[in-house]
Amino acid sequence: MNDNPSVSAPELPLAESADLKEARHARRSRFMKKGIIIALGSGVLYGVYSACLLAATGSGSWIDWYGAGNWYADGVAPALVGGLPFSFLLAILILGALGSGLNDFISSIWMIGKAGVKGKFKDFLRCYKSKPGAVMAVCALIGGPVASTAYLIALTMAGPIATPISALCPAIGAIIGRILFKQKLNFRMVVGILICITATFMIGSTAFSGTEINVHFLIGLLIALISALGWGIEGAVAGFGTSVMDYEISISIRQFTSGVFTLFILTPTLFIIAGHLGLYPSMLIDAFRGPFMAEGASGASFLVLATPLIFFLISGLAAGLSFGFWYKGNSMCGAALGMACNGTFSFWVPFFSFLICGLYLGWGFVNGSLDASTGYVLAPIQWAAAIVMVIGIFLIAVNPLELFKKKKEA
Repeated sequence: MNDNPSVSAPELPLAESADLKEARHARRSRFMKKGIIIALGSGVLYGVYSACLLAATGSGSWIDWYGAGNWYADGVAPALVGGLPFSFLLAILILGALGSGLNDFISSIWMIGKAGVKGKFKDFLRCYKSKPGAVMAVCALIGGPVASTAYLIALTMAGPIATPISALCPAIGAIIGRILFKQKLNFRMVVGILICITATFMIGSTAFSGTEINVHFLIGLLIALISALGWGIEGAVAGFGTSVMDYEISISIRQFTSGVFTLFILTPTLFIIAGHLGLYPSMLIDAFRGPFMAEGASGASFLVLATPLIFFLISGLAAGLSFGFWYKGNSMCGAALGMACNGTFSFWVPFFSFLICGLYLGWGFVNGSLDASTGYVLAPIQWAAAIVMVIGIFLIAVNPLELFKKKKEA
């Protein structure tokens, strides 16, 4: 037995400290990786949401309201072929708010129902009245009526290029997260974010093909930047707030606040400004109407679920899950990394638009064959950009030098 405790006593605490440190590091690493997977899932679901919302607002009565052709490119308002007595500006504002509001309100029903099934409805009511709930409500007003409506309007005026422009939100969110919450943002992560942004513009560059550059197009790009700013603020603040609140409760608050405000306050206000409040109830009902029959690639009609109501139900569910994963991912791995992973939606939006709108609804076909001029056929550069984006995300998440060092030591 050692009679001198000063020699052996410190060894055990030191060994325990090292083990605890290693275990803590491993747990933190697993937590981070799980957050990355969740954030990546949010980008995939966002692609489904956007494609279904595009399908909803391109079917049924929306066809008459928007009219045929790329009127977002030439700046005329053939929608008004549907007999809507609005100016061009009010038309895009009203239709953008109506589509965004319907999607978010339906999404809130999905999310509150999901929380209720899990026995969290009372938590939803209680948290709504709390300070974190108030923060989430403010985020909802920034990300919903402002950013989401701006996104739909930008898509209307500028076309597909609005998607990669709005995907600048990861850079904005990373900067805000660094300033407000002192979240880590080193040189390697900045390079990774820049690579992701470059990939989004590689994807969006195909949208310029055949697009007329005019005043309306440029205004659409500026509006897309508004959506990027709104989502950047929301992602940074809401991600931090979700760390102290169940993310399912957070997204229920977000979607309910956004849906109610956009659909029942903002949209009627726009109708009042246009001087035609009486059209609001009828357009609200007509927004869901549409035939089940769709025209396939061969020109023959066949039975598909092609009503706006079906697509709104799917887009609402996908939107709620996407934003919920976005919040949760940001809270687990930080605003910079979480929003960079979510930024992969700049690829998933055209990908699912190709599957749902291009193939399923037949919008990508001309004379029975796929045609890139429709905007629903993925170009090779978009596939290459997806690989570039994966590299950027990997660079944000992992230090390659440390990874190789660990393998060498092993």
